[in-house]
Amino acid sequence: MDNASARNMWGDYLDAHLEYTSIEAPKVIHFCDNEKDANECANLVKSNIKKATSFSLLGIQYRNESLPKIGDFIVVTDWNKEAVCIIKTTAVKLVPYFNISEDYAKIEGEGDQSLAYWKKTHWDYYTRELKAYGRVPRESMIIVCQEFEKVYG
Repeated sequence: MDNASARNMWGDYLDAHLEYTSIEAPKVIHFCDNEKDANECANLVKSNIKKATSFSLLGIQYRNESLPKIGDFIVVTDWNKEAVCIIKTTAVKLVPYFNISEDYAKIEGEGDQSLAYWKKTHWDYYTRELKAYGRVPRESMIIVCQEFEKVYG
């Protein structure tokens, strides 16, 4: 783990949870693709409001990333890579964009927590994300819906 702030937070967590000392170091991420949203989302997670995040399957495939798995730990940082909290994945579902529910939008916790807000902001994000690969989002695209719980921070 290259990030000293994340490494220190993970070490503090392990001090109280020795049962996880033998697992692989967690991923270190910030949400979103801009500073304002990344910092806001990190604070929403820390406040136990944001309990899910949504990736496009196509974006994950283009970046050669692996799908999240139940039990994965992640150190969430702000835009400046300062550790904010640690989350643990509790559910992963592959859902077509057109089938995202009001309930899911609410647990994602952003904006007014409505499905309309979720669809607008995520469509804009997926448009920016996929543009780099010469692709555009579609209503039928698969979204990786990752639910989590904050376990530290």
